[in-house]
Amino acid sequence: MYSTINMSQIFVLDQDKARDFYVDVLGLEVSNDLDLGFMRWLTVCVPGTKGRDVLLEKPGPPGMDAKSADMVRELVTKGATGFTLGLTTDNIQKTYETLKARGVEFTQEPTTQSYGTDIGIRDPFGNNIRIVQLAETTGTPPASRSSAANPKSRR
Repeated sequence: MYSTINMSQIFVLDQDKARDFYVDVLGLEVSNDLDLGFMRWLTVCVPGTKGRDVLLEKPGPPGMDAKSADMVRELVTKGATGFTLGLTTDNIQKTYETLKARGVEFTQEPTTQSYGTDIGIRDPFGNNIRIVQLAETTGTPPASRSSAANPKSRR
């Protein structure tokens, strides 16, 4: 029924600070930065993947009232919004060292799991981000790994 996810969203408390972190520190690129009048539409993506964007959205209008926005800001700050973004890298150790040198806050050092080696970081607001280098598997192309594990995804 669907072919891809083209947009997801992360609540941030300051869009300029978010732009700096996600672009200058993590290495993503701005795909849109538009003043819509009622809100700023700021999206980022992995370089070369335009059309798979992450909206860096400030809590508030038009999506929520002031009281709800306050609650969301509190949850983000506590890191209580759960997993917000997952990125894949070809070299987790190099990514780890680069981000460490850039002063990123780590929630987990490189850890090898059955699916690969990953790290956990937080953005400047408290959002949880995971970065993984997927494990090499023999005979199974990466694109078919998820469908091999989940027969429903082949439909």
